[in-house]
Amino acid sequence: MARKKSATEHLNSGREPHIIHQIPRGAPGYAEAKGGSMVVSSPREVDEFVRQLQPGEVITLDDLRAALARRHQVAVACPVSTAIFANMSARAAEELRARGVPQDDLTPWWRVLKKGGFLNPKLPGGVERQAALLAEEGVRVSPLRRQLAVYDHAERRPQHLLGED
Repeated sequence: MARKKSATEHLNSGREPHIIHQIPRGAPGYAEAKGGSMVVSSPREVDEFVRQLQPGEVITLDDLRAALARRHQVAVACPVSTAIFANMSARAAEELRARGVPQDDLTPWWRVLKKGGFLNPKLPGGVERQAALLAEEGVRVSPLRRQLAVYDHAERRPQHLLGED
């Protein structure tokens, strides 16, 4: 039986982003694209984007997808693969942390939020770990509708990365 790849191996797989010009009806992103094209990013591209986030900045998956779509000049970025690659990036960072890599050299995965500024329970350590890492950077996390969220996430968006300077 083949050995399961680590998140770091997936991140460094050499996979490249590709454009889907005709999104199949019913596929993720189909309605949002309104007949346009969609980019399926790569683990490395998502990781490189997240690495550019500065302490105190946060980004939602939707904003990350919009930035990737702009970069590739398409209507949308695939919602499923972008979320998977963000999670892969987080897991790879935690693998490196376990090997002794200092936090300043890791991809700051904790700065990626779900829609509405909510923390993501699927990331390593769940919302408690994400909240603790954000708190270290001075980002306040509070309960909102029984979930933890960053209330001021819109003000903390990285304008320099989103093409909104």
